[in-house]
Amino acid sequence: MPYCRNCGAEVNENAAICIKCGAWINEKPKEENKNDQEWLVVLLLCFFLGCLGVHRFYVGKTVTGIVQLLTLGGCGIWTLIDFILILVGSFTDAKGNPIKNN
Repeated sequence: MPYCRNCGAEVNENAAICIKCGAWINEKPKEENKNDQEWLVVLLLCFFLGCLGVHRFYVGKTVTGIVQLLTLGGCGIWTLIDFILILVGSFTDAKGNPIKNN
């Protein structure tokens, strides 16, 4: 019989939750953001070099990074929008993973 990862109690192999503690049995471990430094690096790159699109190159968005470089960050408007998105945690990397401050 399998055991609960949370409390160690034996659980039925077909069970979805542990009867003893209520934890999900088949829950996949959540992928955590690499660390807070990644968020801080993206934020600082956007603030200081946003008009060059450096923050977009850093997160793997090469095509939009080139466009931002050629348009000087959409005359600063695109950079401002990216900066706000990074601050509120809505900015994503090339794979769609959010860049958040934990």
